[in-house]
Amino acid sequence: MEGAAIDRFEAGRGRLASLAYRLLGSAADAEDAVQDAFLRWQAADRERIAVPEAWLTKVVTHLCLDRLRSAQARHERVAGAWLPEPLLEGDPMLGPADTVEQRELVSLAVLTLMERLSPVERAVYVLREAFSYSHAEIAGILDISESASQQHVHRARVRVAAERRRGGEVDPASARRVVEEFLAAATTGRTERLVALLTDDVTAVSDGAGLSRRLLRYRTAERVASFVRAGFKPTPAKRRLAGGSLAMHIAQINGSPAVLAVVDDRVVGVVALEVNEGKVASLSGIAAAARLSRLNEYWRRHEPDVPVISAW
Repeated sequence: MEGAAIDRFEAGRGRLASLAYRLLGSAADAEDAVQDAFLRWQAADRERIAVPEAWLTKVVTHLCLDRLRSAQARHERVAGAWLPEPLLEGDPMLGPADTVEQRELVSLAVLTLMERLSPVERAVYVLREAFSYSHAEIAGILDISESASQQHVHRARVRVAAERRRGGEVDPASARRVVEEFLAAATTGRTERLVALLTDDVTAVSDGAGLSRRLLRYRTAERVASFVRAGFKPTPAKRRLAGGSLAMHIAQINGSPAVLAVVDDRVVGVVALEVNEGKVASLSGIAAAARLSRLNEYWRRHEPDVPVISAW
């Protein structure tokens, strides 16, 4: 394969990876889809490809649709064992973030909500909202009519909006203050203060550090506060499981503030929080090592702030 063809593919790799991540919610699966597209690019008669960007977008989109429709993916998602893979701020796979809609589309909350869409609805929604493709372009990518593209994106918007609680964008400084208060309440046993920091309809989900076959879900401020208090209570058993004493950092994950538990420069747990009007509206706890692989790659290149808690 000549160098010019490789360079052309590599020039668009970041955009393709960002598209695949939004469609799949998994960085590892997104990387696999992009690599499969590269192999197809290698084997293709490139002289007959009029617009390489459009061709590659179509290939990656269909590879992602195949993955979303696969028996294994359907089983994992239906069984309640799936959570989006978190990405650290600055990771190019997060992709375009120029508008509120683009930033929201990559949040853990919206990536999770998009699981309720059909694969085609999800693809139309992502192509339209995140990458601003026209309905004519989407129709060509997905081999559907323009009117079908319009119908799919309308249904997707309605379904996401019906369950999406928006409180407007929160500036990072305000969000950090809420997370600092949350962490202080969670680690010192101030349960009443913790409940006061949560919205009445707060929700929490956790992968149980990868030890549970199903996701753990909690609703109501009291139940979520109890779950958080138990999770943040330090014990020798937790330190052994984590591999040592933890430092607690605050960082941005998928556009939202998060608490990162770190042992020897290795992130072993993430609690991402969605802040709404000065309170925590949802939490996502992720500690399964497989879901933190790419995040750790970028954490090791990152210059972290001083930990909020240096020894937990």
